[in-house]
Amino acid sequence: MSTATITTGRAPRFSLAARYGASVPQVAAMIVVAVFLLAFLVIPIVRVFMVAFTHPEGGFSLVHFGDFFRTRLLREAFWNSLYVAGMTVAVASLIAVPLATILSRFRFRGAALIHTLGVVPLVMPPFVGAVAMQLIYGRNGTINLLMMDWFGFRIPFMEGLNGVIFVEALHYFPFILLNLSASLANIDSAMEESAQNLGAHGFTLFSRIVFPLALPGYVAGAALVFVKVFDDLATPLLLNVNNMLAPQAYLKITSVGISDPMGYVISVIMVVCSVGGMALSGLFLRGRDFSTQQRGGGGLSQRELRRGGRIAAAAFVMIVVALALSPHIGIFLLSVGTVWSYAILPDAYTFTHYETIYREAGPLISNTVLYCGLAGLVDVVLGATVAYIVLRTRLPGRRLVEQVAMSAVAIPGLVLGIGLLRTYYDVTLPFSGESLATFWVMLVIAYSVRRLPYALSAATAALRQVHLSLEEAAESLGAGKFTTLTRVVVPLMTGGLLAGFVTSFATAAVELSATLMLVAKSADAPLAYGIYVYMQSAAGRGPGAALGVIAVVVVAIATFVSYRIAEHERSLKARVGAFS
Repeated sequence: MSTATITTGRAPRFSLAARYGASVPQVAAMIVVAVFLLAFLVIPIVRVFMVAFTHPEGGFSLVHFGDFFRTRLLREAFWNSLYVAGMTVAVASLIAVPLATILSRFRFRGAALIHTLGVVPLVMPPFVGAVAMQLIYGRNGTINLLMMDWFGFRIPFMEGLNGVIFVEALHYFPFILLNLSASLANIDSAMEESAQNLGAHGFTLFSRIVFPLALPGYVAGAALVFVKVFDDLATPLLLNVNNMLAPQAYLKITSVGISDPMGYVISVIMVVCSVGGMALSGLFLRGRDFSTQQRGGGGLSQRELRRGGRIAAAAFVMIVVALALSPHIGIFLLSVGTVWSYAILPDAYTFTHYETIYREAGPLISNTVLYCGLAGLVDVVLGATVAYIVLRTRLPGRRLVEQVAMSAVAIPGLVLGIGLLRTYYDVTLPFSGESLATFWVMLVIAYSVRRLPYALSAATAALRQVHLSLEEAAESLGAGKFTTLTRVVVPLMTGGLLAGFVTSFATAAVELSATLMLVAKSADAPLAYGIYVYMQSAAGRGPGAALGVIAVVVVAIATFVSYRIAEHERSLKARVGAFS
C-alpha cells in the first residue's frame, strides 16, 4: 500500500511529459510566448476592434461604420485603396508574367543576371524611391522633359493615384516574378509536350496549359502584392496622396487624437481587407488540382527564340531592367546632386549630403542598429521556441500559438502601431513618467511582432532538417534535454536562425508605418523615420536620399548574407547526405 502511495504521489510530476512529450521548461517557454503574443498582438488588435464597434455611450454598435460610409472622403479613400491595390497587381502582372515566361521557357543569354536584376526592387522600400521617381517620371521629370522635347507631349506617370500605382508596381512585381517562376519550374515538360502533340502552340499553349498549371504561384504573388499595397502608408504620404485608407487612418489618429473612433474603423477595414485578400486567394485555388509531376519530370523545356522573338524579348527585358533600376539610380543621383528640379539631371554633383548625414544622422543609424538588432534576437528566440514546441511536443494549443504568430504577416504595421498606442498609452513608466506606448522599447516590440513570421518560418525549416534521432542519440548517451538542445539542436539550426535574424533585421530597418505611430521624440527615431522627415522638404531631399542609399545598402548586404547562409546550409546538408 505504501508503494502505491509513493507511485501515486510521483505521477503528477511526470504526467506532463508523458502525456504531451514536453518538459516543464518547455511548457513554461510556450506560456511566455503565448503571453508575449497576447500582450503585444492579440490584445492591441482586439482593442482596435472594440473601439470601432463600441457606441459613444457604450455597448456594441455599427454607428461608426455608418459614419464612415456616409463620409464622402472616407468612401473615396476606401475605393481608391481597392483601386490602387488592384491596378498595382495588374501593372505588376504585365511586367512579371512575360518576364517569368521568357526566363523560364526560352534560352536567353544572361538569364541568371536578368533574374537577379529583376528582384533588385525588393531591396528598396517603395517610400525610399518615391521622391526620386517623381524626379524621373514626374510631370517635370527627366522622362517627360525628354518626351516634350522629342514628341511634344507628356505621360502622367506620377499624377495622383497613378503615381502610387506606378511606384508600388515597380517595387513589388518581383513577388509575382519569384512565385510564378518557381511554379513554372515545377511544371512537368511532358504536359507541354502532350499539348503540343495535340496541336497547341504559342499563346494557346501558354494560356490554356502552362499558365493555368502555374496559377498557384501567380495567385500567391498577386495576393502578396495586393496586401502590401493596400496596407502601405509611407508611399502615399510621400507622394502627397492622402485620399486612401492608410493615410486617412494615420491623419485621424495623429491630428484628431487616439480617442477618435474613425481611425479605428479604418484600421478594422484594412485588417478585414488584408486577411480577406489572402483568404480569397486560398479559396480561389481550393479544390483545384495543379499536380504536374510525372515520372521523369524536369520542368518546362527551354527552346530557342526566333530572330524576331529574340529582338522583342530583348527589348522587353531591357525596358523592365531599366524600370527596375530607375528608383535606385534616381535615389543615388538625388543623394549626390546639388539641385535637381525641372531638369533632366542634377545641375552639379557633391558629397555634401553625405557629410550632412555624417554630422546629423548618427543617432538615427545607432537607434536602427539597436532596435532592429534587439528585434531580430527576440524573433530568433521566439521563432525557435515556437518551432520546437510545434515539431517536438504534443502540447495542446501549440498550433494555435503558431497560427497567431504567423497571423502578424496579415496585420498592417499602421494598425499594429495604433493598437499598441491605444493599449499602452495610459501605462506610465515608474522611473520617468513616460508613456509605455512611446517608450523606444515599444518600437522593438512592434518590429519583433511584425517580423516574427519570417523568423518562425526560417526556424521551422531549419528544425525540420534536424532529425529526431540525433536528439534521441544524445539523450541515450546521458545528455539532458537542455544539453541536447544547446549542444545538438541549436548548433544544427544555426544557419536557419541566422538567416531569420538577418531577414528580420533588414526588413525592420525600413519599417515606417508602425514607426510613425510610435515615435514620440526625434532622439528615439530610427533610420526610416529620418528618411521620411528629411523627404518632407525640398532642402532635405538630398540628405534624405543619402540616408535612403544607406538603407538600401544595409538591406542589400543583409539580403546577400541571408542568401549565402541559405546556400551554405544547402550545400553542407547535401554533402552530409552524400556521405550518410
